[in-house]
Amino acid sequence: MSSHRPPRRPHLWLPLLVASQLVIALLWWRLGWQVGLPVLLASHALCLWGVLAPSSRLYGPVLTRLPGDGVWLTIDDGPSDDTRAVLDLLDAHAARATFFLVGARAEARPALVREIVARGHDIGNHSHTHPQARFWALGPARMRREIEACQAALTRITGRAPVWFRSVVGHTNPFVHAPLRDARLARVGWSARGFDAVEADVARVVARIDAALEPGAIVLLHEGARHGRNPEMIAGVLDRLRQKRLRAVVPSVDEGP
Repeated sequence: MSSHRPPRRPHLWLPLLVASQLVIALLWWRLGWQVGLPVLLASHALCLWGVLAPSSRLYGPVLTRLPGDGVWLTIDDGPSDDTRAVLDLLDAHAARATFFLVGARAEARPALVREIVARGHDIGNHSHTHPQARFWALGPARMRREIEACQAALTRITGRAPVWFRSVVGHTNPFVHAPLRDARLARVGWSARGFDAVEADVARVVARIDAALEPGAIVLLHEGARHGRNPEMIAGVLDRLRQKRLRAVVPSVDEGP
């Protein structure tokens, strides 16, 4: 079975949701609100958890670990002023990574996008405008535009379509997976993170990631954060990879477990 698993049944959640609410209505009718209301609230909490939990598979598949001994470095939010420094660090460590790029930022800096690819790295879709505060609540039409516009921009710039997608902030509502299926995109989560988009302390960020740095890990990293220390953090993670004798790899589409 391939690591690359685009959604096959992106609307399966809808009949399951309807069926669950019918069961809750029956419980309410037969047993009263004392039973029906708590069950109703629990079902809504489950649906919200499926949106907000980055590793949730409630609405569709997500890859959170790699098969084999490699470590997948994934770098979100570019291209940015940090991109070339990050590329130089990766070159110095003979490491490969996947850059999950924002479509509008890629359109503004197409030369950086092409340089990422020319230097042997992969690119992924990270939405077109990165609506961080409201991505979780986007409706089907806006969600499709975010995914398809980014896909079109990156394909136009590089001449090849990305095959990986990462949700903004990891939030994934029920409307994400239909456009992913149509674009043959597989959703990627992570197993190691240091909160480097908001945390400015390099040592703390690297220590958090190091605690989960093991064969098969998918590492969430960022570039272009306001604190300006992302390259230092990535350098620290690359040093820990070397110390642990782990290899940074980019999975192929047909790679199996």
